Amino acid sequence: MWFSFWKSRDRFSLDELRYLTDQLIKLQTVNEVNKDFVVEALRSIAELITYGDQHDSAFFEFFMEKQVMGEFVRILKVSRTVTVSLQLLQTISIMIQNLKNEHAIYYMFSNEHMNYLITYSFDFQNEELLSYYISFLRAISGKLDRNTISLLVKTQNDEVVSFPLYDEAIHFASHEESMVRTAIRALTLNVYHVGDESVNRYVTSAPHADYFSNLVKFFRRQCINLNALVSDSTKNPGAESADTTTLISTAVDEIEDNLYYFSDVISAGIPDVGWLITDNILQLLIFPLLLPSLTIKAVEGIQIGAATSLYLVCCILRIVKIKDLANTISTALFCPLDAFSPESGAKPNGHTSFYGFAHESQPPGSNTKEGVGILRVDVPNESSSPHIHPVDVTRENDYCDSHLSLREALIYYIMSGDDIQVAGSLSVLATLLQTKELDESMLDALGILPQRKQHKKLLLQALVGEVSGEEQLFSSEGSSSKDGIECGSELDSSLQKLKEQFGLLCSSLEVRASPRVHRFQVLDALVSLFCRSNISAETLWDGGWLLRQLLPYSESEFNSHHLKVLNDSYKNCTSALLKETRGVWPDLLVAVLCDEWKRCKRAIEASSPRKEPKCILLSSQRFSSEDGITSDSSFAAGERMCELVKVFVLLHQLQIFSLGRTFPEKPPINPPADVFENSRARSAGLDAAGPKLGTELRLVDAVPCRIAFERGKERHFSFLAISLGTSGWVVLAEELPLKEPYGVVRMVAPLAGSNPKPDDKHSRWLHLRIRPSTLPFVEPAKYGAYGKSKTKALVDGRWTLAFRDEESCNTALSMVLEEINLQSYEVERRLKPLLDLKSLVESSNSSQGPRTSSFHSTLSNSF
Repeated sequence: MWFSFWKSRDRFSLDELRYLTDQLIKLQTVNEVNKDFVVEALRSIAELITYGDQHDSAFFEFFMEKQVMGEFVRILKVSRTVTVSLQLLQTISIMIQNLKNEHAIYYMFSNEHMNYLITYSFDFQNEELLSYYISFLRAISGKLDRNTISLLVKTQNDEVVSFPLYDEAIHFASHEESMVRTAIRALTLNVYHVGDESVNRYVTSAPHADYFSNLVKFFRRQCINLNALVSDSTKNPGAESADTTTLISTAVDEIEDNLYYFSDVISAGIPDVGWLITDNILQLLIFPLLLPSLTIKAVEGIQIGAATSLYLVCCILRIVKIKDLANTISTALFCPLDAFSPESGAKPNGHTSFYGFAHESQPPGSNTKEGVGILRVDVPNESSSPHIHPVDVTRENDYCDSHLSLREALIYYIMSGDDIQVAGSLSVLATLLQTKELDESMLDALGILPQRKQHKKLLLQALVGEVSGEEQLFSSEGSSSKDGIECGSELDSSLQKLKEQFGLLCSSLEVRASPRVHRFQVLDALVSLFCRSNISAETLWDGGWLLRQLLPYSESEFNSHHLKVLNDSYKNCTSALLKETRGVWPDLLVAVLCDEWKRCKRAIEASSPRKEPKCILLSSQRFSSEDGITSDSSFAAGERMCELVKVFVLLHQLQIFSLGRTFPEKPPINPPADVFENSRARSAGLDAAGPKLGTELRLVDAVPCRIAFERGKERHFSFLAISLGTSGWVVLAEELPLKEPYGVVRMVAPLAGSNPKPDDKHSRWLHLRIRPSTLPFVEPAKYGAYGKSKTKALVDGRWTLAFRDEESCNTALSMVLEEINLQSYEVERRLKPLLDLKSLVESSNSSQGPRTSSFHSTLSNSF
């Protein structure tokens, strides 16, 4: 034996394979003494078989002749060490993955050797062994097709009764290690995509079908864990917020991966699998957990918050594309919240809706429930438009929102919820609107069918001779059915299914109300949203996108109330923007406005919302007080200015949109003005780039001063304040004795936001605030995209200038205020065309000719 071991052999030869096989056959046991030889022999055999598959078929013929697979199984049985088990699994995995010859694969899968290895009782307490075993299973699944799969199953009367590969794999479907779960999902997808009917029946029969309910249960636990993270981040904001955000982001990625897996499983085309996943998602997640979580009032026992629930509903609709699932979730939005309470049981039809809107069959102005309405929709007659306006909410006994339908809860959140609730509700409506699996009649019932689709639907009905379609197309209201939802629609069948299959009943008033009433509720909520000051501009932009989808240049849906509300909000925003021309950041105002104009235009005109649903949970990163940023700092003022600009741009573009005009690519602003002859900038010899360190300036009007940048080191400078267009600077220069009146620039800081103040005790001292030259969200590259290493640049500085006498101090103060005024006047002059909306409306009307529509006359009158 030892003589033959030392005999020289070619490594990649049949002799080497024969020698290694003979040595394995001779082994009666595997222990610590010979385990290294066994491991090396197994590794080498894998190399040789892979080599032979590509170069010489004799290698695998020898492998079959000697029944080496049987020897592998025997070696496993007599082994006493885990090292050999690891190498054996790796050896077989390598061979399966690299063999190209079909006959070789058939041999590997035959003779029950593979099933024996699959069902062998390995010690999975060893994590490395588990990893190799899972890789082994996945390698087998990669070679499955209609022929090879028959070698791995056991049948009886042409029905599969055992499938060890699948049965053993799904035991690890909910393993704590994500890599294991990923491998098992890949394996199951390989099984489903084979398309073997008998295997499909096997995986969807009891008890194997429990795999799908277990998947949803595992997914449910992930959702609850995500909500815990979100809740913690809300309750405990602070130093660990970045770590919490990372944890939330990781949890969100895992949840979305799970949903994409559900989608991939469904795409395999096994009908029963689609039904099983849909039913389990509804029964285990949607009905008992997510929809009840939309309650406005805190309810004991709810395991998920509204924000997390809104996010999850969006993700499920967006990723798991099953028509039945989308229809059922959409229909459930018409149910009152108490319909999902286990103790409440089914509610009878006619259950009173929380909203006190007047149904079209009721007298105008009447409410179904006194004092608890949030919206009232009065429909005096069929020829006039509904008038929608907020009514007071009775809170004496803290209303019971169990009477509120889920659809109405979404509207309530838009009108009165916090920023996250508004963003989530808008995201749900946008997701529903873009869900292709939903029938248009469902969108119409929800009040979110886009106007262009309504007209298309009515036009088609008119073309095929349906009287109702022709009447509605050419009627003044131009909307859907007057009498509510048409019989036989998707909504009707879904309502019946909710009742029969899930025991859920919806309010008849809520369901049977005209889609026109529901549409006006959505519109009014959106208009009310644009008037809210406690909602972020980014969220308002999402509302702008949704509004444009619902009303592309509509002349029949907006009424005078909507226009007045929007115009009032726009006027308030314009006044606030004018104040910013004399604020801390007027030098950036025009640039920020031009940038946000383009961004807002792209956001509103986009085919889909800008943000994914995960943004509902991942709030925008902001600097905290620990970074030295306080509410009265220039950085905080810059954030407020940028938010204001975003809101102003949105409201301005909505005004243009309501005119039926397209948005211009750039905002209408005046070009920069020429430098005046008598300006300090011209006298100082400044060019358009402004003062630079080390350059020379003429020190006309400069005031001598002293300042100490280090304790005990006072320096003498000439102080100068200069404005040039929308820019401005305060400058400290050293005089050039041999070149009067010139000096060299040593210090430069922004003029705007300098907030000059004489010292209360020393009349010769002048205090100036020195803010950063720009903002990180205006120039992110300069600040490393909010990198904390850059935050020192955001802290305001302070100059205290000492002048020769009080008169010099007052001269310097007057110079600063004068240049600030010049800078502000120039910013205001450039923005004037944009702020003069009345002229814009008049020029629009004159350029487009006279209009017969009362819509546009109402608009111009409102201005």
